Amino acid sequence: MADSEHAPVDLIELASDAPIRFFDLKAQQASIRPALETRWTDILDHGRYIGGPEVSELEQKLCAFTGAADAVAVGSGTQALVMPMIGLGYGYGDAVFVPGFTYNASVNAVLLAGATPVFVDINPKTFNMCPEDLERRVKQVARQRNLRAKAVMPVDLYGLPADYEGIGTVADQYGLEIISDAAQSFGGQSGNKWVGALASITATSFYPTKTLGGYGDGGAILTTDKGIGDMLRSIRWHGTGEDRKNSIRVGLNGRCDSIQCAVVSEKLSIFEAERGRRLAIDALYRKHLSGVVEIQSRFSDSAMNSTSACGLFTIRVSDRDRVRAELSEQGIPTSIYYDTPLHRMPAFEHFNPAGGLPECERASEEVLSLPMHPYLSEGQVGRICEGVLGAVRG
Repeated sequence: MADSEHAPVDLIELASDAPIRFFDLKAQQASIRPALETRWTDILDHGRYIGGPEVSELEQKLCAFTGAADAVAVGSGTQALVMPMIGLGYGYGDAVFVPGFTYNASVNAVLLAGATPVFVDINPKTFNMCPEDLERRVKQVARQRNLRAKAVMPVDLYGLPADYEGIGTVADQYGLEIISDAAQSFGGQSGNKWVGALASITATSFYPTKTLGGYGDGGAILTTDKGIGDMLRSIRWHGTGEDRKNSIRVGLNGRCDSIQCAVVSEKLSIFEAERGRRLAIDALYRKHLSGVVEIQSRFSDSAMNSTSACGLFTIRVSDRDRVRAELSEQGIPTSIYYDTPLHRMPAFEHFNPAGGLPECERASEEVLSLPMHPYLSEGQVGRICEGVLGAVRG
């Protein structure tokens, strides 16, 4: 479903001069606090802080929302990336292709699984992995004797689903598994499918500031294959079988506790309303800023229309530091995701490809994220846009 098909959603009423927060978890908490307190009391009463009924409840709700065949709640978004690679047996000499412009958790997960990351450049309009550069990197690996191309990890940056059609074509041609990093994109769509059903394995995060976040660390793995889900449940409990005593495979402590699952379940009850507000805020930003600053594209380059989850609203400005300083003086918070591409970080520079990643490097110097959360008012968004326009033009 394309963005243009979404009906406008009324934004909350706040004075335009009300303080602007980059994220606003307090307003969200206030809307669901009574229900949360009831849930916490229930958990205190039954005492199953790990593996309580809230875990399976959340997993069932995630499947119902996304259309995935199975969902496995885990302890963090990073665990959600590591565990499938452990289950698939990736290790020394196995290459996993990762975009060079994302949070470091993506590449850390590959290394923690024992595999080798191969960095891929991005599309400058979407900030997501470029399928053409992916194919070029796969061919390079094929010419090496020390690496075997095994998987590709697209990242849905800022909430926009990656080009799964283009990436899928490359993956099918070269026999690659797709493990989607959807930490920022729960609630996004591509074609008629939700994030969580766009790849055979999808990892998402419940970090508090995500589109669907808890009040601590947490995450989930969604899969279109029930057999993979069963394997992951074993891995998250130290690789044990149904008796939770005897290890039948290598595993780890990947559990998500009952309290976090209860929080995320409760947030799912307001998720559609919050998603509608995010889309409405995104539309307002685009209305006022399009043609003046470069904005992350709404769509991938494939034929499928994509709808972003609007986890972040990101623009490109050539004089970013000055613009950011002027906005700060006006009480408008901003953030930079990300100012250093992965291949230039000390921990990963060993994997820096020859010639670097030009689009990743340019993006790291120009991206600027504006406030994006469901509790902004139309007046606040207008004030932010006025500030951006004044700073860019001045």
